Amino acid sequence: MIERLETKQRMSRIVKHNGTIYLCGQVAADATKDITEQTKTMLDKVDALLLQAGSDRKHILSATIYVKDMSYFSDMNAVWDAWVPGGHAPARACVAAKMAREALLVEISVVAAAIYLEEAT
Repeated sequence: MIERLETKQRMSRIVKHNGTIYLCGQVAADATKDITEQTKTMLDKVDALLLQAGSDRKHILSATIYVKDMSYFSDMNAVWDAWVPGGHAPARACVAAKMAREALLVEISVVAAAIYLEEAT
């Protein structure tokens, strides 16, 4: 069964299927901030969506990160490295990409496993 949450015409923010959670691309809460703040608030949104979907950052299977310019790579990675729990690094790709809005510096797409009741106890 496929479950879609917060669905609009173009996309769903969360799609769940067979214990796997797919999040739509997440961007910063405030695109006027620098790469560090944009990355932090983007990851805060990922945390909130994973919680809503029944998962957390320890259960991320893969992440694709899009940065406006690779000159932001090390600053974005500093935030990412502090956010990812030790021993739980997902498969990850990071690419330079043209953003949907000029002010955006970073975007992420995440796939995670659902936390099952027996895992949570």
